[in-house]
Amino acid sequence: MKPGIIQGILYVEMNDELGPNPVAWFPNTFTQMDLIHISIKALTILSGEDGHVPESLVILPFPSKNLKGMVKYLKWEDSSRRGNIGQAALVLLFQEIDDVIFYKYINDLSIPFNNLTPEIINLEKKKASLEEYSNILEHLEFNISALLEELKAQEISQQESEAFPEQQITDRSSIDYQFKIIIVGDPNVGKTSLILRYTGNAFRRSYVPTLGVHVTNKIFKVEDAVVQLTLWDIGGQVKFETMRQQFYRGSDAVFLVFDLTRNETFNSIPKWFSDVRQQLKGRSDELIGFVIGNKNDLTEQRIVTESDANNLASKLNLGFIETSALQGENVNYAFSTIASLLYKSRL
Repeated sequence: MKPGIIQGILYVEMNDELGPNPVAWFPNTFTQMDLIHISIKALTILSGEDGHVPESLVILPFPSKNLKGMVKYLKWEDSSRRGNIGQAALVLLFQEIDDVIFYKYINDLSIPFNNLTPEIINLEKKKASLEEYSNILEHLEFNISALLEELKAQEISQQESEAFPEQQITDRSSIDYQFKIIIVGDPNVGKTSLILRYTGNAFRRSYVPTLGVHVTNKIFKVEDAVVQLTLWDIGGQVKFETMRQQFYRGSDAVFLVFDLTRNETFNSIPKWFSDVRQQLKGRSDELIGFVIGNKNDLTEQRIVTESDANNLASKLNLGFIETSALQGENVNYAFSTIASLLYKSRL
C-alpha cells in the first residue's frame, strides 16, 4: 500500500465461536491487538440492533490509534451459521484529520463498497481462501484510491469557479475587505470539519502541526464587495497553549466551538473566551463572534440544551448558532453571517 489517505483495510466476520474475527487485512503493520480491537468495535455495534445491518456506510472512531473507519456491513443467508445468518464488515481506516473527506464524499465512496459486496458474500459461501479475500481488499483499495484522486482533482479545479459562478477572481487586488476569523475550542469538537465543510476544501489545507494551526481562505461576495475570510483553526491541545496566543492577534471575529454531546467542552467556553480577550485587550472595538454548538445531528447523545447555550452566549455578549459539520446544517449561515456583520461594521 502506498502512503496516502487510506491507512489500511480490514475484513472481519462474526464467527460463531470466536466472535468478531479478523479474516484478512493490509498493510501487515497492524498488531494482533489492533486487529482485535478494530474487529470488536466494528461488529459489536450490531449486537443491540436485533440483527439489523445498516445499509449505508458508517464512520466509527478508533481514538487510541488516531484513526477512523468507514464501515460497510454485510449480511447473508448461511445455513451453516448460528441463526442461518452470516455477518461481516469491511473497514477502511484513515487518519482522523482526514475525516471531512470521507464525510463529504460518503455517497461517492459507497459505490466501490457496494460493487464488491456480492463478490465477498460469494467468497463466504464457498469458504474461500485467505488469498482470495486479500485480493478483494487490494481491489477495493485500488478503486477507492483512484476515486479519491479523481475527487481531489475535481475539487481543486472547481473550488474557485463554484465560489464565483459568474466571475472568477484571479487578481487579489480586487478584494475589498479581508477579515481574520479565529476558531477556538477544545480538541475534537469539529473545528476543522466546520471550516472545511464551509470552504468545500476537503483535500486542500495549509497545516502547520508544530504550531497547531490550520489556515484556510474563502473569497466571496457580500453585497457589492469582494470579501476574503482568513480562517484560523487554532489547536486546542494543551501543548499548543503558549504558541496559539500569538495567532489571536489581529483577529476581527471569533468562533468559540463546543460539542453539544460533551458537557466539558461547553464548560470550557468561558476559558477560551477569556483567553482570547486577554490577548486582544486594548482594542477599541467590541469583539464580534458566535458560540458554536456543533454536532447537533447527534440528537440522542445531546447533553447541552439550547437554553443553556443561549444564556452563556448572552453573558459573553455573543450570538449562538447550532451546527452540524457532518450534515452541513447552519455552517454556511454561520460564516456568511459573521462576514456580513464584519462588512457592515466597516461601512
